[in-house]
Amino acid sequence: MCAIRSYFYMNVRNHLTNLALLSRILLLLVFCSLAVHAQEVPYGTIDRKALVRRHNIIIRHLHMKGPTQVGNGDFAYGFDITGMQTFNDNFTTMSDWGWHSMPVPKGLHIADFKKTLINTHGRMVPYYLLNPKQPALTDWLIQNPQKFDLGRIGLRLIKKDGTNAVLNDLQNPVQVLDLWTGVAVSKFTFEGQPVQVTTVCDPHHDIISFKIISPLIKNGQLGIFVHFPYASSKYFSNASDYNSPSLHHTKFISLSNHSGVFDRRLDTTFYTVSCRWTGAEKIIRKKEHLYYFLSDKNQDSVEYVFSFSPSQAKHTLPTFSEVKFNSSHYWPSFWKSGGAIDLSKSKDPRWFELERRIVLSQYVMAVNAAGNYPPAETGLVNNSWYGKFHYEMYWWHEAHYALWNRWDLLDRSLHLYKDNLKTAMQRARSQGYQGARWLKCTGPKGRGRPNLIHALLIWQEPHPIFFADLDYRAHPNVYTLRKWEKIIQQTANFMASYAFFDTSRNQYILGPPIKVVSENNDAFTTKDPAFELEYWRFGLRAAQNWFKKLHLPANPKWEEVLEKLAPLPVENGLYVQWEGIDSMWTKYNYEHPALTGIFGVLPGYNVDTAVMQKTFEKVQKVWNYNRVWGWDFPMVAMCAARLGHPAQAVNMLLDSSARFHFDEHGFVGGGNPYPYLPSNGGLLYAVAMMTAGWDGDKNVPEPGFPKEDSSWVVEWEGLKKAP
Repeated sequence: MCAIRSYFYMNVRNHLTNLALLSRILLLLVFCSLAVHAQEVPYGTIDRKALVRRHNIIIRHLHMKGPTQVGNGDFAYGFDITGMQTFNDNFTTMSDWGWHSMPVPKGLHIADFKKTLINTHGRMVPYYLLNPKQPALTDWLIQNPQKFDLGRIGLRLIKKDGTNAVLNDLQNPVQVLDLWTGVAVSKFTFEGQPVQVTTVCDPHHDIISFKIISPLIKNGQLGIFVHFPYASSKYFSNASDYNSPSLHHTKFISLSNHSGVFDRRLDTTFYTVSCRWTGAEKIIRKKEHLYYFLSDKNQDSVEYVFSFSPSQAKHTLPTFSEVKFNSSHYWPSFWKSGGAIDLSKSKDPRWFELERRIVLSQYVMAVNAAGNYPPAETGLVNNSWYGKFHYEMYWWHEAHYALWNRWDLLDRSLHLYKDNLKTAMQRARSQGYQGARWLKCTGPKGRGRPNLIHALLIWQEPHPIFFADLDYRAHPNVYTLRKWEKIIQQTANFMASYAFFDTSRNQYILGPPIKVVSENNDAFTTKDPAFELEYWRFGLRAAQNWFKKLHLPANPKWEEVLEKLAPLPVENGLYVQWEGIDSMWTKYNYEHPALTGIFGVLPGYNVDTAVMQKTFEKVQKVWNYNRVWGWDFPMVAMCAARLGHPAQAVNMLLDSSARFHFDEHGFVGGGNPYPYLPSNGGLLYAVAMMTAGWDGDKNVPEPGFPKEDSSWVVEWEGLKKAP
């Protein structure tokens, strides 16, 4: 009996010991799960509908700086609190195909423009600069082509006394844009009567549609108007000129009691606006280019569909319900595609704002920067630089799609390099270089505009090689290698040809003349800027590796330039913007801190991390972030992440500076231009990199988020590593 009792006690004691041990293990596992903070979860785990909808745009005031938008990447319609372009003629209807050129001044020809010769290492090289001897032709080349507003569609609200309503006559405004479906519903009251407008864009065609419900329709106080402008010749503008009616032509052709077509002509630019509606409508031309749609007074609801096309519409116009159905199916598929980041389990109170910036940036870029051409820096909201796109900003607009696993949206516009390769090669040849020289700023046909910065900027040159690398990471096959072969070859040929061999140093140098990333340097004395040197190394190295994959011999010129390219400029143990810069930390501590990009945006093959560490600390201490641009914040965040400062990386993405303020629509802009889309694209690239990591990150989970406490819990799926 004693032996049995002893055995029993021993087993109970062992059992209790095991329970205690098990409890400790469970506590340790719980602690570890908290300490990790972040995790990649199986695809489809995140409730994406809840993630997206908690950031729906909800507006309850009348005065909006920027528009609410619906669109599809190629086409966008921006509207005010009424759900239409009722009170704000700055809100536009724009498309990627909406380009126009004003007539060349009489007696002048584009081919007659005289370029400016600049001494470039002993050679007189022609550059596309302002020519004071040809002012009219210079101005025309600067302004043309320009994007233009396709037309304004708004509510016509009439008071009982017969006068037109003004914005402050509206009461109880509520506008909700459901990001999950792309459907916006705007409600308000006018003279005590309710008005509801539903606004939606077709995801596959340049079609905008509305449904309006109100008793005001019956008594003739509510209709709509359509107003067409001429193109604007202003640098920054709403892309429209309503004060030059004689310069364009509008003709309305009635097709039935429920449909018609506006034929539009601006000089040699032609497009059509087809429309259909429900119920009986009377269309009145109040004055040239301004039309009123007046509904039958027996109606309390009416639907409109407007289709914009550079030619006659070749498809049957859908109904409002069909457009809404298409949108309500497309946007969920967009949100379910690619990557997702859920921060809702975080304890840091800033999680909601960072997640809001991420979600709204995805919507903003999908509407404005997922089309057939790279966007202007203001997208399809309005015109910056006449609506032209910038090759150096192309990376900031589009590269994030690769990391978010939405390659198809990036691939839509990459044809641009193939389309303009011939002109890029002609440009290089005309200046005595080999290969292809890519522009800074252009329209679809690849013609530049006279400007010193535009002529001498070079950091856009390696972009196609970077894009090719992203393509191969997504599609590692022979087709991808062949697809980019010629573009990479000619790009690298120019880069090697552009580098000048300084015999006194036995090194290849960049510049002068040169404009660097920050654009605040003296073009004629600057040489060897840090970012450009490191990007040259990245590009030439990637080009060599590309041809190795094709089993082709290495290019000896590329290899020679790589081996002898000037080192990154260092002064007093710190990297500097360019070699020999004067008083950088007090005189040039504004504009883009591009030296942080050499180990952030770029993997930093030639970077000394100890020097980079001290440089980063100096930048954070003295840089004037009130005089930078929106994409500088994600650029610095990427540098912080690579250096092992995740808390500072997160802080940069949440910076409250006016230059990085995300308004209620997710737009960023601390001045002209507004909005500034490179900010949104930069944030998306940076946060994907901080989450999924980068090559050489030692497989640290979510390396760009803090792990010292349990404040950040980052669940993610579907993202890709950065180079």
